[in-house]
This record gives sequence, structure tokens and C-alpha cells, in this order.
Amino acid sequence: MVERSSKFLLIVVGSVCFMLILYQYVAPGVINFGSPHGYFAEDDEGDIFPTPDPHYVKKYYFPVRDLLRTIDFQIKGEDVIVFLHIQKTGGTTFGRHLVQNVRLEVPCDCRPGQKKCTCYRPNRKETWLFSRFSTGWSCGLHADWTELTNCVPGVLNKKENKQKNQRKFYYITLLRDPVSRYLSEWRHVQRGATWKTSLHMCDGRTPTPEELPSCYEGSDWSGCTLQQFMDCPYNLANNRQVRMLADLSLVGCYNMSTVPEKKRAQLLLESAKKNLRDMAFFGLTEYQRKTQFLFERTFRLRFIRPFMQYNSTRAAGVDLDNTTVQRIEELNELDMELYDYARDLFQQRYQYTRQQERRQQRIKNYMQQGHQGLGLSVGLWPSHVHASSQSTLEEGDGEREEQADGEDGGRTEEAGPRLPTEDYMNQIINRW
Repeated sequence: MVERSSKFLLIVVGSVCFMLILYQYVAPGVINFGSPHGYFAEDDEGDIFPTPDPHYVKKYYFPVRDLLRTIDFQIKGEDVIVFLHIQKTGGTTFGRHLVQNVRLEVPCDCRPGQKKCTCYRPNRKETWLFSRFSTGWSCGLHADWTELTNCVPGVLNKKENKQKNQRKFYYITLLRDPVSRYLSEWRHVQRGATWKTSLHMCDGRTPTPEELPSCYEGSDWSGCTLQQFMDCPYNLANNRQVRMLADLSLVGCYNMSTVPEKKRAQLLLESAKKNLRDMAFFGLTEYQRKTQFLFERTFRLRFIRPFMQYNSTRAAGVDLDNTTVQRIEELNELDMELYDYARDLFQQRYQYTRQQERRQQRIKNYMQQGHQGLGLSVGLWPSHVHASSQSTLEEGDGEREEQADGEDGGRTEEAGPRLPTEDYMNQIINRW
């Protein structure tokens, strides 16, 4: 009887071990028992990120300095990440990632029932993150680029009771497809949101009621129809992303009489493009995994859990005809052009960063094979071996990149001219 029980127990244990091994083989990277928090080991993290589309056609030329984004972020020094949160771009979810999902030596202290977390540096009680969920709306509700760049240094000096001129501020933001973002904002306003406590501070003052008229009478605009939302000429939802990223001082802030309308639009768009291009990092709501990848590589920080691409938003339930879509695009003409520019820069940065990682990995593998094959002789001529391997690998590098990317073309996030968040997962499933 004892012998039979032992055999049965051995069979059960063996079966469990076999299933675990099989699970890790079939679904590698889904869970890693050897890594903290059950997340991916550093060598496996690339498995969760989509392969760049080898057939992607670039629309704009960007020099390497605009594509290369690797920051030596000194969390123990004076560096500060500043999150510019544009309404209805998924900034709330991303903001929570920053305070709850980054693997840190000293994690942010987020307590139940409190809206803000304490994000101190590992070596002292000073914040390294300026955002809604860490410092609150210290520069005003949904402060824009004009407000933040003029406000953040003074606010931190006041909070920490000291004057500091050595801080480095790294601005980050998220952008979203303009039509989807516009519809999401309309639905939010329809439920009673106003953002009327926003300061809109520019050149040391807030706009007058004549400069920034209201679209509604009463306490809010709840129940407004989409047509009413589109008909208001003062609606700040129109081209919101350009306005919040541009330097409004260039056009006289909210005084429309300072600069002719056409010139004003061009100045705002070019300023928004420049500020976005110069930011340390920006992500796109429609590409969550790529956003995670670029943030991690930019700041050399790792997230504990992978980003999820949700296939449903409140804007998803809005049925529109082509005429209405065209009208929204016209109202957001500047945002449409900015997003087209941002998406191309984003895709090129992602492709460039992945190529650099692949190149470094091939060099590493080549060197390891060389050490194994040459044995002690490698130690006699290390510089020669490294130089030859470097040159061998770099020849025809672009061609090999396209081949490597093409082999895994099924794991791509690329799509047509517009890829709303809510249609993302359906598109991926259809491709599989």
C-alpha cells in the first residue's frame, strides 16, 4: 500500500512539473518565476513588444538626434519627470502607471483613499515626479506647456523650501487620435465635466471672459448634443493637443487680435511640433506596448506589469456618418496634422530603438561565440576581435533588420491612416 501511494505521488508531482515546463515552453515570457513581481526578466522583455513593420513608409525626415532617446535619469540627483496631461488621451491610466507600476528602489507610497502618492527619491525626501498623482494639480487643472514650463520650478522650490537651479526637467506627454479624443471629450462634457477651474495662465495672467468666452450658461454643459459641441466657436476641445503643447506666448496667449488667424494657426502648430520633438518622451494612446517600450528605454526604468491595450472606450459607442467625421477633422485640422507628424516620429523612434537593440544583441552573441571558439587566444587580441566583429555585423545591417522584422510580421501594431483605440484589439485578432 505504501509503495502504491509513493508511486501515485511521484506520478502526480512529475505531471505537475511536466505541465509547468510545457507552459513555459508554449508561453514564454508570460510569467517568469525567477524575476521580481512575477514579471519579465530583462532578457525576455522584448518578447512582449510588437515587431516594427518592415514596410512602414516614413513621411518625415528626422535626424538621429531626434530618434535617439536615452536619458541618464538621475533619480538620486536633481532630475524631475514632468507629465503634461492632456484631457482624454489616456493620461489617467498612464499617470497611475508612473506611481504604481514602475520598479523602483523606493516605490511611491500610494495609500488607499488618498488621491496623491508620495514619490520620494531613494536618498532623500524630495520628489522625482511632477504629475497629477504625485504633486496634484499644482500648476492648475490640466496645465499646458506654457503653464508648466513657467510654474514647475517655483512650485518645487516652495514645496522643498529651497532654491535650486540645478534641476533637470524632463517633460513627457501622451497624444491620441484627434477624432477619438474629441468624441471622448464630448461624452465627458455631456456627463457634466467642465474643467472650469483650469487657470490657462499665460504671460503672468489668466484670460479675460472676452478672450475666452464660455460655450454654455449655467454650472455645466451636461446633456449637450454633439452638434452643439461642434457649433461652439470657443470650444477649447478644438485643436486642444496643439494648443496645450505650443508656446502660447508666441501668439499673444488667448488674445485673438494680436496675430492674424492663419499665421496664428501656423505658429501654434510649428511650436507644438518643436516642443513635442524636444520632449524627453511622448507616447500614443493607440500604441500602448510601444509606448511602454520607448519609456523604458528612454529613462532606463522598468514597469512591473505590461501595459494593456483596451479595445473599448466611451467614444466607441458613438455612431457617426462620414459628414460628421469630416466636420470633426476640420475643427481639429491642426491636431490632425500634429498627430500625423507625431505618429511618424513615434514609429521611427520605435523602429530605430529596436534596431539598435538588435544590433547590440548580435554583437554580444558574436563575441560570445568568438570567446567559445577561440578559447584563450581571444584574450591575446581583444581589440582586434571586437573591431572585426563590429565591422562584420554592421555591414548590411539595414538589410538584416528588414529580414528579422519580416519574419515576425504577425506581431505588429501598424494599421491604416487612423487606428482608434477601441478598434485596436479587433484589428490584431483579425490579423491573427
